[in-house]
Amino acid sequence: MDNNKQSTRCHVAMATVDDISTIAQFQIEMAMESEGYKLSPDKITQGVTAAMNDANKGAYIIAKIDGKAVGSLMITREWSDWNNCWYWWVQSVYVMPQYRGKGIYKAMYAHVKDMAREHGVSQVRLYVDKGNTRAQEVYKKLGMDECHYLMYEEVI
Repeated sequence: MDNNKQSTRCHVAMATVDDISTIAQFQIEMAMESEGYKLSPDKITQGVTAAMNDANKGAYIIAKIDGKAVGSLMITREWSDWNNCWYWWVQSVYVMPQYRGKGIYKAMYAHVKDMAREHGVSQVRLYVDKGNTRAQEVYKKLGMDECHYLMYEEVI
């Protein structure tokens, strides 16, 4: 399986342990920007490392331009007993502000869809903050539709 895809300038591939600190920093920036939430650098680094070391927790995709990481996302899996197949969730999406609107997420999402097809995944899903209309427009433009589910949570 070829996990490397290229667009005009953007190289998209599976992240490696060498990308852990970059992905952790991306998550720190994303949490502050999107929710005004300050993540613990140690805790997020431990979380990214745990996922990187255990494919059951998730897998990261990273986008680079001229060898510099400019965006990343994480894929997690959900088993559907109704459909006897896997769904993938796109999470922890981050593109550096100066690279937004340049097709970075589009390239990463195309890579995810290619991988999903190769692995027989039935659906790719994500959740987005209700106020993040810019991201919602991007997701719709790339072929995703708002579904009929609402998300609920309880912090334990």
